[in-house]
Amino acid sequence: MSAERPAPGTLRPRGRTERVRQAVIAATRAVLVEVGYEGLSIERVADKAGVAKSTVYRRWRDTAGLLMELLNEVVAVEIPLADTGTVDEDLRRLAVQISRFFTDHVAGSLVLALIAESVHNAPAAEGLREFWTRRNTQAAEIVHRAIARGELPEATDPVEVIRMIGAPLYYRLLVTHEPFDETVAERAAAAALAAARAGSLDQPSRTA
Repeated sequence: MSAERPAPGTLRPRGRTERVRQAVIAATRAVLVEVGYEGLSIERVADKAGVAKSTVYRRWRDTAGLLMELLNEVVAVEIPLADTGTVDEDLRRLAVQISRFFTDHVAGSLVLALIAESVHNAPAAEGLREFWTRRNTQAAEIVHRAIARGELPEATDPVEVIRMIGAPLYYRLLVTHEPFDETVAERAAAAALAAARAGSLDQPSRTA
């Protein structure tokens, strides 16, 4: 029985394999800029990256795999996690970076494309769930540090704070298609902090 292949974007190879990965990531982004999600295909990406189609199919399987790889790459670079020493500033910066990311044409299109793909593509849906779970857990370290410093109650649910920051932005991006800016993002961070300090975002097991 063969081992299950890891999801795209969860491994970081070296040498020639890493050069191919970087070329494919760059090509995926370039194709999205040129023709949008509707024009994205394995063939176009392989041609632009200068690699064989079979190589792209073997590693990424389909366009959803390419999009997930690109999402993992750009989020790590474009939404860094700050450690300024205060939770207010760390979360404000996180919210602003999320806002900038989603208002970028390519990044916003990337997320919308993956969500559209996940409606009828079960692996894409699972990839998105795993991505957000992993990313929220990483970002929650900001809140863990704040609890350790005594800035937030010990019972605070760190991941729920991160979810509350992102929710107003995702609502505008995906539901109402309203524009948003850094002011909206900063307000979301402030609201999440206020809720955490008031005990409204405590972990369920500690409020029972």
